[in-house]
Amino acid sequence: MRRVWRAATLGDVEIIWVFAVTGLGVGLAGRGVLRAVGAPVPAGVCEGLSVLLWAAVGWWWAAGGVPSWWLPVPLVVTAFAVPLLLADLRYLRLPNVFTLGAYPLFGAAVGAAVTHGGAELALRAGAGALVFGGVHLAVHRLRPDSLGAGDVKLAGSLGLVLGAAGWAALVLCAFLAAVVTLLLWLFARRRERGWRTAVPHGPGLLVATWLIVLTPVEAVARP
Repeated sequence: MRRVWRAATLGDVEIIWVFAVTGLGVGLAGRGVLRAVGAPVPAGVCEGLSVLLWAAVGWWWAAGGVPSWWLPVPLVVTAFAVPLLLADLRYLRLPNVFTLGAYPLFGAAVGAAVTHGGAELALRAGAGALVFGGVHLAVHRLRPDSLGAGDVKLAGSLGLVLGAAGWAALVLCAFLAAVVTLLLWLFARRRERGWRTAVPHGPGLLVATWLIVLTPVEAVARP
């Protein structure tokens, strides 16, 4: 697909504001759910991060960085990534309401993309969920102290969108997630942060996936 890069116009700015306001609502909902499941975060954190990331997705879409048929994927990933990121950093928890709830909504977003990407995209998505989730399950069984059950549940849903984005996205996500986790470990040692059991791996998976689905090379390669 040929992309046309351009500077944002006044109309684009208005669109970005719509994304930002929507992100505010999604962030409020996410904080409410976190509070309901016993993983509260300070007021404004979930909302502020959601506004920034939704606005970033809106700007990227307006600039031609992502096609409209793929847009639901980064948006739904953003909606789940923010509360999950905050919960894992603060509590070393990835609540089931988000990790399991991601499957139908990620599936719906990918299903919408299939109308353009075709059967190949759908097959990659299914295979990605099985492979990515399966690899993380194997690591969890071998080293449960290094990878929690929540990470395994999360990996399956992320594999769904990563597979749709392209085969290379699975490998790239694993690499970037490991880098982010290493940086968190170094930060924890430097600051003597009290992660007693293990450094959370969920943030690495979420950050890597969010970045990758913004530039899904294979998914948008079709004319």
